[in-house]
Amino acid sequence: MKARGLAALGLLSLVPATSVDARPLRVLSLDQCADQYALALAPDAELALSPRADDPDSHLKSLAQGRRQVRPTLEAATTFKPDVVIRYWGGDPRLLTALERGGVKVTSLDDAMDFDGVRTNIRRVAQALERHDAGEALVRDMDAKLRRANTRPAASALYLTAGGFTAGSGTLIDAVFKAAGLRNLAPAPGYQPFSVERVVLEPPLRFVLAFFDQARADWRGAGRHPSVRRAAQSRTVASLPASLLTCPAWFAADAVERLGKGG
Repeated sequence: MKARGLAALGLLSLVPATSVDARPLRVLSLDQCADQYALALAPDAELALSPRADDPDSHLKSLAQGRRQVRPTLEAATTFKPDVVIRYWGGDPRLLTALERGGVKVTSLDDAMDFDGVRTNIRRVAQALERHDAGEALVRDMDAKLRRANTRPAASALYLTAGGFTAGSGTLIDAVFKAAGLRNLAPAPGYQPFSVERVVLEPPLRFVLAFFDQARADWRGAGRHPSVRRAAQSRTVASLPASLLTCPAWFAADAVERLGKGG
């Protein structure tokens, strides 16, 4: 294994500089969140996306159709010879170390907790891809949606996933609530479970549901309990699809829009 790793490192480092100029930019994406940034910012590049790029919860799954998909391994990276690698959580330390030692530009996304963090993510990846204009266009589009939001009268709601989790302060979900003019009823900062018993005994006036569109995911989760379903039946402000929530990206503003429209 060690010998193969060293050989791969050698192959990565032997890519001639002139070959980069002679071919389209090669971008390797190591996870589904990174896929969204690669597809949005460099659709003209030669992309190698993650195996989840066209899954139902991928926001840009239609753009991923027909694109190359590779597993986030050293062998795949050695074969593809990327110029830029984008990651959120994908790729093990061995792969990342090999890429960086081979002179490949590795750009990591932050777990943004607000829309400023999303802007930072967009601009960081746009800079790595030399797609400044595309990055600023994404930021402008997101900001325009946020400016149009916050028209709902002050109200409170509980965010609840199919798995039975909620999200308090210090999360992008909380930033989405604030942008939509909603007061977050999560009892504590961060992500935490919210029990069926609490929903039944102290039902909120409004629910914002999430990830319920994934029929096979968390099918035994607390959020799908019959008592929770009954409590939320006539109190749901919006049910947000997984494709808007799986990545700290510009399309969180689409979730704000849905909350503003109550759908």
